[in-house]
Amino acid sequence: MTTFGAPDTNSVFSQRAETEFHRTQQLFQADANNPSNAWVFARACFDLTEFAPTKARHAEIARLGIAACQQLIAREPKSAPGHYYLAMNYGELADAEAPSLLAYRLVHEIEREFKIAQGLDEKFDFAGSSRSLGLLYRDAPGWPLSIGNKWKARAALERAATIAPDYPDNQLDLAESYLQWREREGSEAALKKMDAIWAGAQTNLTGVAWEKAWRDWSIRRRDAKGEFQRLFKSVPGM
Repeated sequence: MTTFGAPDTNSVFSQRAETEFHRTQQLFQADANNPSNAWVFARACFDLTEFAPTKARHAEIARLGIAACQQLIAREPKSAPGHYYLAMNYGELADAEAPSLLAYRLVHEIEREFKIAQGLDEKFDFAGSSRSLGLLYRDAPGWPLSIGNKWKARAALERAATIAPDYPDNQLDLAESYLQWREREGSEAALKKMDAIWAGAQTNLTGVAWEKAWRDWSIRRRDAKGEFQRLFKSVPGM
């Protein structure tokens, strides 16, 4: 039986991401004017960057996703998926190029594109724009170096959890953030909410496409509960 995080499991996920990348790339190349072909390919680019063997390959894949979204937005400026996956791939490019002036400048582009996507369709990808903005504000350096801001992070992450409360990633991000900020009440509430939605989410989010997400969420859930116990010397709800 394969355990979470084992090399053969990661290899399976890497192969799936590579296969999806090539499948969607072919569709995009065959009909680049089809909006869904563009953003679905950009999503596949984002997913594949996680498995890139080098920073150069990481940046190359991200740039392909960026180009696809830029083409889509040039034709359809109100495409929420176009702006959303443009921001996501900008984020991967920034990671690949960091530390650099380009990575620093991209942070503002990422923020701008997520805000546009949020304004066009805040429910897309289970409140993905709010969730991603929250993580951006949480993890970026603060002023004057960058846009990091705890209060903006809190507002965005709480907004995502309000819009799509039954999506595990939203509750996990909120719980992890509260733990990072050493806030017992908030982290405990998010962990309890996550437990309440877990079984239902497992019923609704099924299939091969969700296997990697569930692996990651399970690890993060375990680690978040462990961190809560370490910080507060008790288990959530007790």
